[in-house]
Amino acid sequence: MKTRVLLVPAVAAMLLLAGCAATPSTASTPSTAGSGADLISLIMPDATTSTRWDSQDRPAFEAAIKEIDPNITVLASSASDDAGQLRQAEAALAKGAKVIVMNPITADGAGALVAAAHREGAKVIAYDGLITGSPIDGYVSFGNKKVGELQAQYLADKLPTGSTIAIINGAQTCDSCIAFKVGAHSVIDPLVKSGALKVAYEIDTPGWLVANAQQETEQALTAANDKIDGFLVANDGMAQGVIAALKSRGLEGKVLVTGQDATIAGLQEMLLGNQSMTVYKDMRLEAASSAKLAVSLLRGEKPATTDTVDNGAGKVPSILLDPKTVEKSGIAAIVSDGFVKRSELCVGTAASACNF
Repeated sequence: MKTRVLLVPAVAAMLLLAGCAATPSTASTPSTAGSGADLISLIMPDATTSTRWDSQDRPAFEAAIKEIDPNITVLASSASDDAGQLRQAEAALAKGAKVIVMNPITADGAGALVAAAHREGAKVIAYDGLITGSPIDGYVSFGNKKVGELQAQYLADKLPTGSTIAIINGAQTCDSCIAFKVGAHSVIDPLVKSGALKVAYEIDTPGWLVANAQQETEQALTAANDKIDGFLVANDGMAQGVIAALKSRGLEGKVLVTGQDATIAGLQEMLLGNQSMTVYKDMRLEAASSAKLAVSLLRGEKPATTDTVDNGAGKVPSILLDPKTVEKSGIAAIVSDGFVKRSELCVGTAASACNF
């Protein structure tokens, strides 16, 4: 077993996780209902800035649980802030949930939720984003630092020496959000120091919002007189805003743009030549690994994990999966793998580019 130690900086409680907006808490209607020892609670961020939580992660997790044991019920919900997730957890615990699987809104904002669950004898698994400062029972994610490394290395490999880039980070509110930026800078900083790359603009995007990313890109282009060769963008959602700003100046397809999550919108922009790459994280694997871990904890079994991560309150049994760089030439493999459907991808202006 490998041990990985993450240094978790203080995060601002007023900001929100990628995939969440700075709006009052909203809670979704539970997708299924149940009670007692066969109930698992799944709590995700809302879909304000990322549709993956409800459209991909939740159904994949529910399907994985059903395959393991159809008698286990998943109580699924979503919220836009820490308080909303706490209310949902309390409601699930009242119904008898024995395991809570959650993607925290902020890295250090789930302490009350973890304490409430443990008082009731329930286990807590952090999904995709680490819960810090509280003793939790498991963590499943991709190697988030590697995501940033892949994005930065792509630009380093594709751009000539002396090129200028801009960096559009997500809000630095969750552990994975911070790790993306740390990973990117581990590649970019030495190149800047050597003069191989120049950074004309960098910003942390509030709420990971597309509109904010578009405005930031316009500011970056104006400040640099449009002389930017690549945008290191933390995810596909914000890349949409970056591309919109580039289109307004006739620069789409002429500037490298990174992304993450292999969303349909992101893949379509790649087919059209407007987005250069994405970081592919098959959340079906993440959901399935989380489901197996949740069921083992539900049954009182020792979880089968491959790593440990220090979250500031101890070493957490963890499963860390490998993200992958995907360019346009790799989209066919993602379709063949069933991650996205050709019928959903090859529509509109992207249809003519689906020549695979």
